[in-house]
Amino acid sequence: MRPQFEKVTVPPGASWALLDRRLEDGIPFEWHYHPEYELTLTLNSRGQRFIGDSVEMYDDGDLVLLGPNLPHTWFSADRYDDGRPHHALVMWFTGDWASGLVDGFAEMRSLGPMLAEAGRGVAFSPGIAKTARGLIEELPDLSASDRLVRLMSVLALLSTDRGRTAVAAPVSGRATVTSPDQPRIQRVLDHIHAHYREPISVSRLAEVAALSPSGFHRLFRRHTRLTLTAYLAQLRIGQACALLASTDRPIAHIADEVGYANLANFNRRFRAAKGMTPRDYRRRFATKGSVEAPHTRMGMST
Repeated sequence: MRPQFEKVTVPPGASWALLDRRLEDGIPFEWHYHPEYELTLTLNSRGQRFIGDSVEMYDDGDLVLLGPNLPHTWFSADRYDDGRPHHALVMWFTGDWASGLVDGFAEMRSLGPMLAEAGRGVAFSPGIAKTARGLIEELPDLSASDRLVRLMSVLALLSTDRGRTAVAAPVSGRATVTSPDQPRIQRVLDHIHAHYREPISVSRLAEVAALSPSGFHRLFRRHTRLTLTAYLAQLRIGQACALLASTDRPIAHIADEVGYANLANFNRRFRAAKGMTPRDYRRRFATKGSVEAPHTRMGMST
């Protein structure tokens, strides 16, 4: 199932969009993407969230930051209080808006690494999410100027969360990193993302980085929090998930395309990574039904 493009509209007099979404019948499966960042707080609801290749359970107070063009949807199973609706507070802002904060205010430079990580989706730790929840729940009642200041405060708070975790696997394409080592690590990531279907040696990547093998390992782990083997496995399985969800190509062909010549090895590694077979993963998307046509969401209550 191919994700649908969603047009996000910023209301007049604002630089970003807020959606206060309340649904009596549950959060529908709407597999979509958009070029804006998205910060979503989900309340009085539990179910599954689909982000990139990730399929995980969500619960009341779930707080996630998504980077541009990352396919995603929430799909509710039930709610805690039947007397209240499923509730999602969704905040959208552009990359230019975020860059303006990071480049324009020294106090906001800590947002840089978090925004880079958002390309895989970032789930925040329960403690930070609980603190941010109170700040976010008040947003609909604030004036436009106060909303702006509040969102900046929320993002600054989230950037301090050392317990935040990546949700999805790295995606095929250019992986952007913000740090003093950016040119060096960017060369490495560009090489990996261009050649992940092929065997990649540490010696070759160390050469790309202009470092010794030990220096390369330290650089890579510092920026990805993963070993090279783990990063490659996540990238390959993540790309396989995208193909399983969006095409009907045979699983053996998909395995070969992402770098697994042996189907049995691919199936084994996929099950270890996702807790299900490739066939079952594909079925998760097929059984949700068709996604609604592309639509526009406004920065207002619905």
